[in-house]
Amino acid sequence: MSMVDIINKKRLGSKLSDHEIEEAFLGYDRGEIPDYQMSALLMAICANGMCEDEVFKLTDVFIRSGDMLDLSEVEGTTVDKHSTGGVGDKTTLIVAPIVASLGVKVPKMSGRGLGHTGGTIDKLESIPGFRVDLSEQEFIQQLNTVGFSIISQTAHLAPLDKKIYALRDVTGTVESIPLIASSIMSKKIASGADKIVLDVKVGKGALLKTQEDAIEISRLMKKIGEHYGKEVDTMITYMDIPLGTSIGNALEILEVMKILSNEENNYLVALSKALAAKMVQLGLGIPIEEASRRVEDSIKTGKAYEKFMEMIESQGGNIGELRVSGYTKDIPSSKKGHIIGMDAYQFGKLSLDLGGGRKTKEDKIDPRVGIVLKKKIGDDVEVGEILCTLYTKEEGYNLEEDITNYYTFSEEKDQPLSSTNLF
Repeated sequence: MSMVDIINKKRLGSKLSDHEIEEAFLGYDRGEIPDYQMSALLMAICANGMCEDEVFKLTDVFIRSGDMLDLSEVEGTTVDKHSTGGVGDKTTLIVAPIVASLGVKVPKMSGRGLGHTGGTIDKLESIPGFRVDLSEQEFIQQLNTVGFSIISQTAHLAPLDKKIYALRDVTGTVESIPLIASSIMSKKIASGADKIVLDVKVGKGALLKTQEDAIEISRLMKKIGEHYGKEVDTMITYMDIPLGTSIGNALEILEVMKILSNEENNYLVALSKALAAKMVQLGLGIPIEEASRRVEDSIKTGKAYEKFMEMIESQGGNIGELRVSGYTKDIPSSKKGHIIGMDAYQFGKLSLDLGGGRKTKEDKIDPRVGIVLKKKIGDDVEVGEILCTLYTKEEGYNLEEDITNYYTFSEEKDQPLSSTNLF
């Protein structure tokens, strides 16, 4: 069957056979199918979806396009964690040392940020000397000695998915549940962990905008895991508001250190503890209540903080040389009221404009810039009070809009929006 026939078949909502999926996607990988035809197929999939069998096959094609990481030399159970991303999302950096300090191995391959969402690797690279390019043997050795390691995704792991994602990013086909599920799970299966915990974000600052979509993609990713004999658990969490109080790479590392030192107590902390407990439950086979108790103990006793610092040192980082910008700009409120909402997407775009993210893959990030939020949902604000502080590249940064509009105010005290709670 020709590529045109395959496109038309999916355009009409029919199921593609295993052979047709292989012909289309492996043909594109070999350079036999042009971008414009693959774009048409992706749009047809985006419009009409895929059944489970099609998703399983596409995931398999992505996995077989590259290598699979062999973690058989790692002692004990390995549990991977993935978040679908968001503004200020530093949960991996909090969760991994907690879980590792409790005896569960955490092999983590993370990505860089593009657009308004930040990448874990970008945050770690704000630490001078930190290595994200460990060899496979170095990665396994650190898992056995430290208990966790966070490195950049290898080019040899599901490389076809990377090519397809780059095309989706510029053709308006990113927001497709089957394509998102196969993309995430192909990398997770190829990464080799025994068990996987997925943090599925939903809301204004997330890829998925509705609870129904989040539930559907969670169900589908669990089914993919089951298909490959992997135990997968998910948590659906809100991404209407920025996670934590800092947005920006070096600033977020500092916030992680405060959280692991038991100096913070907010939604990000609660989310990270819940994710860590789920990973410990899976890794050790214990009840969630016991896992939650051990997570609390890890933070309170300083074990998690020590494990984080051990990981940084093991990967060559010098935390003492971490720097944030010396140029700051306080943003006063132009309104009075009770904060009941914050627009995560707008804050993510602002951090991008400051230089804390990439608008194209070639852009260089300034790790020192970002935003520190001084007011949160539930706070009362008077006109002139400081809402947030910007860390800028240079003095006299010129703002073109009123950041007060990123907040939703009520004249009367009200319950915070549901975005401060887990589903």
